[in-house]
Amino acid sequence: MKYQGSCHCKAVQFEFQSDEITTALQCNCSICLRKNAIMSQQSYSPSDFKLLSEKANLAIYHWGDEEVNHYFCKTCGVYPFHDTTEQPGYYRINLGCVDDLEPRELAIIQFDGRNEL
Repeated sequence: MKYQGSCHCKAVQFEFQSDEITTALQCNCSICLRKNAIMSQQSYSPSDFKLLSEKANLAIYHWGDEEVNHYFCKTCGVYPFHDTTEQPGYYRINLGCVDDLEPRELAIIQFDGRNEL
């Protein structure tokens, strides 16, 4: 299936290919708790993910070990996806930014990012 998504103001738009999304991931680390994001369980490869808007519309926030690139829209501040410095271009999607998908209705898997080593 092809999914499309965006930040709130639509300055950041993207699409990705995926099997039907039926599950999601929610992490309890300090940044994920504050973002309250419900994430895709899988990361999408560069061949499955396409940024449709200008990369200049995005900013990156790094926290702690700086291994995760937390992307956010420079205009509205919404966080649509992230990748890691270990696997750049393999994006985990904020499912709240995906059109025609209700993330709170998915089976949500809790991830203990707070205590992961």
